[in-house]
Amino acid sequence: MNDYDVPAGIDVLRVFCGPDGRHGNALGVVREGHHYPGDDTRQALARKLGFSETVFVDDPERGHLDIYTPDLRLPFAGHPVVGAAWLLDLEILELGVGEVFARQDGEFSWIAARPEWAPPRTLQQFGTVAEVEALPAPPPGEGWLYAWAWEDEAAGRVRARAFPRRFDERGVSRSGGGAEDEATGAAALLLSAQLGRALNIRQGRGSQILTAPAPDGSVEIGGRVVLAVHG
Repeated sequence: MNDYDVPAGIDVLRVFCGPDGRHGNALGVVREGHHYPGDDTRQALARKLGFSETVFVDDPERGHLDIYTPDLRLPFAGHPVVGAAWLLDLEILELGVGEVFARQDGEFSWIAARPEWAPPRTLQQFGTVAEVEALPAPPPGEGWLYAWAWEDEAAGRVRARAFPRRFDERGVSRSGGGAEDEATGAAALLLSAQLGRALNIRQGRGSQILTAPAPDGSVEIGGRVVLAVHG
């Protein structure tokens, strides 16, 4: 086992890193997905790894991906697809929602996604950045909360924090990453679509997510990706 406590053969990426290359959301990538056949086997591994998402690569040439949280299988998720796009260096990825287009632009990896692919999120605007930063982790209440405030509205700069607020019968967080999600591509996608503009989001401890709405209703999501562990 290594620093991320993952078995051999599994890569760990950090997706949506800040400008200094730190932070980002950890992602487990199983390059040889056939080593873990079947939903139950994959779900068990995702639960054991404990990342907010783990992605299984079933065909590296076609970019066929299968995504799991510790609790369930997902047809789409933001940071796993951005991370896989960077790792596989492909222009098209195949997911449960269909084909996802990807591109590399300097230090940023981008994917084009549709708001309807993202699971529901409560997007709650706060008056100031200080209010967002003062929130306990997690804040009171139930359901997935994306708390945000304008850092610079004219420039499209946002300060955000994300709280899955999912617990098991013992009251223990089931989010995979604890009480707070460090960088959330799907929520950034929904916020950008709701506001109808490009955003530069600073989330969590210092992660960065970029968005750019397109005329067809899709939204590009971009960020930096770092290889933390080569399994």
